[in-house]
Amino acid sequence: MTHPTTRSAPTAVVAPARARAELLEKVEDRLHTLLNDEYRRRTGELRAAVLIESLAELVSAGDGRVRPQVLLTGYLAAGGSPEGPGADAAVDAAAALELLDTCTLVRADVYDDAALRRGLPALHVRHAGDHERNGWAGESRRFGECAATLGGDLALAWADRLARGLPPEAVRLWEELRTERALGLYTHEATAAAYLEDPWPGQCIAGCTDGCAAGWYALRHPLLLGAHLAGRPDLADTYADYALPLHAAWRMRGFLSGGPEYDWEAELLREVLLEDRERAVAEEIIRDLTERAGRIAARSGLAPEWREELAAFAGRVTAG
Repeated sequence: MTHPTTRSAPTAVVAPARARAELLEKVEDRLHTLLNDEYRRRTGELRAAVLIESLAELVSAGDGRVRPQVLLTGYLAAGGSPEGPGADAAVDAAAALELLDTCTLVRADVYDDAALRRGLPALHVRHAGDHERNGWAGESRRFGECAATLGGDLALAWADRLARGLPPEAVRLWEELRTERALGLYTHEATAAAYLEDPWPGQCIAGCTDGCAAGWYALRHPLLLGAHLAGRPDLADTYADYALPLHAAWRMRGFLSGGPEYDWEAELLREVLLEDRERAVAEEIIRDLTERAGRIAARSGLAPEWREELAAFAGRVTAG
């Protein structure tokens, strides 16, 4: 599917939450249709259908759709609308981001040997269990890891298929996002492995770097994609400036809350070193960074309701 790149025509103002919810519903429909179509195409191929079914269950169990929400917020704040000329492209790009995120989660679960994901057995655990119950040859654990890796490849192939029909500049941003994601995730894992004694995300406070997967892949690139699909590439600097402190605050919140990428070393540091005073300082840093993102949004040339929404969105992202 090819989508137009023209600037959205002025439309009646739609409440930010309502407009985003309308587009998110279309994203859910897009994912549901894609997954169902893929499953029906393979119903005569039992092994392939089993992998697709397990992946579809994982995608369907997702809640929040964080990266699609970021992209759709960027699109709507830039003047896009649920019925505008860029809406179909925004829905496809948001669905592609969710599938890309699924690939990342599946592979992270293998690496971390996680048992559960979204309340379901992690993909490698599920397929290892199939292997063991059926008494197949070989090692169940390795089979499960192989199946999960291939499931990640499948999600990635579907994501790229959705992105392929985007306007040329959006495709370029998608390819850049894919590259930065891979290199950034490796950089993150290598840094964590090399400096296990310092899980504190101090570099996030000093400022994001181009190699940071969490910042650019989670915030900047989805926002930029949204701006381009709304016909507002001129918002690139504004969105990048907004994403910088918000990413830092988000990472700090993840550390304090003990998110999935902060393992026992971070937990030990929090318990041993972060007494009430130090935690209060960290919370103050988060507030300052969040407020900075809000001030950047307030100074932008966006519509008043979206300046307010971007500031509120920053607060929701970093809430304790």
